[in-house]
Amino acid sequence: MKANRGQIERALDAPPPDIRFFLLYGPDEAGSAAIAKRLERAMGPQAERVDLDGATLKDDPARLADEAASFSMFGDKRWVRVSSMGDESAPALAALLEAEAAGNPVIAVTGALKPTSKLLKLALDHKGAMACISYQPDAREAEQIAIGIAREGGLRLSTELARRIVDLANGDRALMAGEVEKLILYLDAVPDRPREATAEALDALSADNPDTEIGPLVNAVLGGDMKAMHKEMLRLTETGAAMASVIRPLLTRAMLIANIRADFDESGRLETAVESAGKAVFWKEKGTVSRQVRIWDAPGAARVIQRLLEAERASRGGRGAGDLMVRHELLAIARQAARERA
Repeated sequence: MKANRGQIERALDAPPPDIRFFLLYGPDEAGSAAIAKRLERAMGPQAERVDLDGATLKDDPARLADEAASFSMFGDKRWVRVSSMGDESAPALAALLEAEAAGNPVIAVTGALKPTSKLLKLALDHKGAMACISYQPDAREAEQIAIGIAREGGLRLSTELARRIVDLANGDRALMAGEVEKLILYLDAVPDRPREATAEALDALSADNPDTEIGPLVNAVLGGDMKAMHKEMLRLTETGAAMASVIRPLLTRAMLIANIRADFDESGRLETAVESAGKAVFWKEKGTVSRQVRIWDAPGAARVIQRLLEAERASRGGRGAGDLMVRHELLAIARQAARERA
């Protein structure tokens, strides 16, 4: 059944016994992930969590229903979390919803789904499932989200600085959390010893190398141009730039692609979908962005965003292993784009 944010939050805070499956989807995947944390808190730190993914369920559709009906070997609560779930998992979801018994709640967080998605239709049509879509927050909502994240970490964040963080992160909740987390660590803030965020601290943490041009690398990676990607990575290395500096521009473009792709899938008109993005697409880049949208379908764009977020987290420790992680992810993304383009 379809649920709004309030309904899904109340259900996750106290999972009803008649709801077996919670689907959190939509373009704001980070927002969906934040909502999903409510189930984790409700189940408690001692609960056993079973992690599955779409590929596993495709190969073994009965696995989901089996895990939902199984008891924890330690007698604690048990719940199931599914990642990268798409239409390949529809048979597994059908088996879960049709099973005689379940018992353990199942939650899945995924990106944008087509209105014709079999998985989405199952979740919307069955009374034993709840589905909630997360849209990108508007500017005012995003500012309040940033202020709330900061408050939880012991950081007092003004509206002006929150607005700057929203702009830096292009409104993405996960990226905003990353920027706030860096400020918290930089200012040594904790909930019982709060600190005031300053523009100087944000400037120090957000400084970009003015001599580094990331655009060609972004287009090479997301366009699957392996030769150009290696050339641009070599150029960055020669300038002394950290590989972490490419993540934010790549994430910004990947999220733009995901949003345009969702509009394209719904309307069937790519040019209209690109135009609807407005100033987010520079006029000289429209052709390039259009080609990238054709390369990346909605699940693919969601996976790119997830991989980049993981690389961003790894890069926070500085150079070395963080740089290697970023290089590995960029190579994997570019190879997949090259395969899709072929």
